[in-house]
Amino acid sequence: MIQKIFFLIFLLITIGSAQQKGQPHYLTPTEKELLKTYRAPVSDRGNPEPPPVPVRTMAEWEELSGLMITWASYYDILAQIVDYAQEEVTVYIVCDDSNQVKNYLTYKGVELKNLKFMIEDYNTVWCRDYGPWTAYAQDTDSLYIIDWIYNRPRPEDDVIPSAFAEYIGVPEYEATQDPDDLVHTGGNFMVDGHGTGFSSKLILEENEDKTEAEIDDIMYRYLGVDRYILMDVLPYDEIHHIDMHMKLLDEETLLVGQYPEGVADGPQIEANLQYILDNYQTCYGRAYRVVRIPMPPDQYGRYPDEGGDYRTYTNSVIVNKTVIVPTYEEQYDTTALRIYREAMPGYQIVGIDCNDIISANGAIHCITKEIGVRNPVLISHAPILQAYDSDETYPVVAQITTNSGVDTAIVYWSVDTTQGFTPIGMTATQNDSFYAAIPGQPAGTDVYYYISATSNLGRTVAKPLVAPTGTYHFTVEEPSAVASRGSSLPGEFILMQNAPNPFRPGMMDGKNQQTQIAFTLAQPGRVKVAIYDLQGRKVRTLSDGFQSAGKHILRWNGTNQSGQPVSAGVYIYTMQTNGQVLSRKMLVLP
Repeated sequence: MIQKIFFLIFLLITIGSAQQKGQPHYLTPTEKELLKTYRAPVSDRGNPEPPPVPVRTMAEWEELSGLMITWASYYDILAQIVDYAQEEVTVYIVCDDSNQVKNYLTYKGVELKNLKFMIEDYNTVWCRDYGPWTAYAQDTDSLYIIDWIYNRPRPEDDVIPSAFAEYIGVPEYEATQDPDDLVHTGGNFMVDGHGTGFSSKLILEENEDKTEAEIDDIMYRYLGVDRYILMDVLPYDEIHHIDMHMKLLDEETLLVGQYPEGVADGPQIEANLQYILDNYQTCYGRAYRVVRIPMPPDQYGRYPDEGGDYRTYTNSVIVNKTVIVPTYEEQYDTTALRIYREAMPGYQIVGIDCNDIISANGAIHCITKEIGVRNPVLISHAPILQAYDSDETYPVVAQITTNSGVDTAIVYWSVDTTQGFTPIGMTATQNDSFYAAIPGQPAGTDVYYYISATSNLGRTVAKPLVAPTGTYHFTVEEPSAVASRGSSLPGEFILMQNAPNPFRPGMMDGKNQQTQIAFTLAQPGRVKVAIYDLQGRKVRTLSDGFQSAGKHILRWNGTNQSGQPVSAGVYIYTMQTNGQVLSRKMLVLP
């Protein structure tokens, strides 16, 4: 009995000590003064130099092996994150007393089954900002940890990535010494896994001794980012982290927060979004898909420009097949969770009340950090967006990369998922490209499909990751129906599948072999048709000028802008007119 009483007292003390709030996300007045003379620590466990080979930084929606948190404050929220995340991955918990963490989790009814504890010194809970970044040598080879100088005078936080790299036994490379001493923060960096990164211009302000070109160079050498998109900072977001108002859901989808017109940071968010849409395309050479989600007021109906908390739903984390979303009030949460479920079919969407943490300018994304798998299978695929009943087949092309080679690659398709999926083996071409063709279907048919690939090491990954619960989807249309809609919607147009497809460039019977690309305009206008490779690099412009209404045919002989033959593989051709973009894929044979 006495032992039980002592245990209860110990448990109450442990739980009581676990209610501290810790340091806020933003700089405190004391830290602002410290920052003037602060010099970041250099860990003796990392390498203050760039990786020895080109790298690719992992996107958040790729397959994860782990999720990191720091047991510093907001324990109730952290316990719920652990509860959801350990169903998907190993949860790495940075702490100073693992027993205290276990006691609290047990008290909260959280099972202890997929946890690892790192006993390290730390300053704060905000591990998104100072935590490790997963990068892969040569796209899918060795796993590396990448780090930079944390933009807070919090030296114990700053060396956590080196400690983690040592803990899991992988190399760590850090941009911490001149001339590569880069000040940055994780909440202000998102990447698409194909070399495109996004940040606010906070990174320019915090690296005043470097030009933008020098920063771009560091980002490329350490993180493999070869296209770095910077946006103006928001006036009412004190920390200027883009994860407070936007999120990449996949390579082509931007989830963007939306305020009522003219409210708080709404005007600057809209200007930043328009800047992206006007100047950039996805890694597949297409227009970004934009999903809007409300930025709700606080419990008193106030927005940040009125002194309200910076409530946001974009500050979520994707943990394999589960998405953990911050929530606040049911009247707003219901809409936000519905938007997530519609935008990410097949994912488990769960919410955690973040009213306790949002006043510190952070939520779920801010206190978590993803860890990638070893030996990943990377499937790069531009989903089919447009298909017609006149098409004999619907080409599915992908670039599949893995360090051990691809054993099998299969497209699974269905017009009725309750009846299962039909497999089609994909054919390897060159440059890690694979091809399969879904048979043509009648107009009005909904087609669902996904790709599955298995490496020679036996690792199998699907694209999308949640397949077959969630798949890609397109509806077969009649070209005439699209054209008739175009008569009332002048921006509508038709882009047909190239023919022949696949095609083999070169000479045959004394003639230069070509493929034809047909398109139809409902209204005259300027038309730009260009061909891109799977890395989003432009190969050839076929048309860039005014075209009349009606049907047009362009021809391509398989050469680039300089007239040199292109390599065999998968290419994407896009058509832009009247503010709209359509694209299709073609296969060039050797």
